[in-house]
Amino acid sequence: MERSFQRSKFMTDHGKKRSVTVLGTGMIGAAVARNLARKGFDVSAWNRSSEKAHALANEGVAAFDDPGDAMRGAAIIVTVLKDGPATAETIRAARSAVAKGTVWLQLGTVGIPAIEDLSALAEDYGLVLYDAPVQGTRQPAEQGKLVILASGPADRRADAQSVFDAIGQRTIWVADAPGASSRLKLALNSFVFTLTHATAETLAIARALGIDPQLVVEAITGGPLDSGYFQGKGAAMLTNDFAPSFTVANGLKDARLVADALTGTDLQADLAAASLLRFERLNEAGHGGKDIAASILA
Repeated sequence: MERSFQRSKFMTDHGKKRSVTVLGTGMIGAAVARNLARKGFDVSAWNRSSEKAHALANEGVAAFDDPGDAMRGAAIIVTVLKDGPATAETIRAARSAVAKGTVWLQLGTVGIPAIEDLSALAEDYGLVLYDAPVQGTRQPAEQGKLVILASGPADRRADAQSVFDAIGQRTIWVADAPGASSRLKLALNSFVFTLTHATAETLAIARALGIDPQLVVEAITGGPLDSGYFQGKGAAMLTNDFAPSFTVANGLKDARLVADALTGTDLQADLAAASLLRFERLNEAGHGGKDIAASILA
């Protein structure tokens, strides 16, 4: 009974598979496309580097070289692109292929001015935009366990939720209009960056003082300061395993978005400023493609 219920959520009233187009098949986007296909959606995909989209062909995803071709006829569009300008450029390039009333789920971390620009673009084109950045990196994305921070109108939430249920473990509805979710995502990213840099610096301090940094991990394990995130990043730092889950380059981009968002406020965000400086130092040293666990190299 549960299986038939799950499947019915992803079907139209005429019994056809619901069509979804995923624009951007990088680390998160590719996982989103795969999970949608596995859950019974009719999935099309496009990526600026076309080989990334075509790599999904064996997993039930139809790859296209042109974003307009990918979007034509889609009931729902999902964008998981680098930043706001890249997202706006892609939607504009396919304007003639997008029908009015199409639901647009914007999953990328784009910042406040960009989500406002995308909201205006959606209004101009008659699209129903949901500002829905996700919390989670490669492994949660692959497992369909992202946390979706969603903002958008109530009348089409069922359509949006059908996709969110296929790619995430939980959806937090933040507001009835786009913008609030992007603001929340910046605050949450600041927390992630602070945890990452604090872990790296703590291990580095122990090493500098002649203490085996593994003892730091042992002392924290099982206590009130322990967490799965600390264990994962700490292990990566101690083994120099910087295979990317969330790259330094993306961390730098998002840390800048936080700094830009706080410009003009009266908040003195010392930790956010320090995170930005640390990412800049890492990037300048050539570590941009590594996981943010490479913070220990700073």
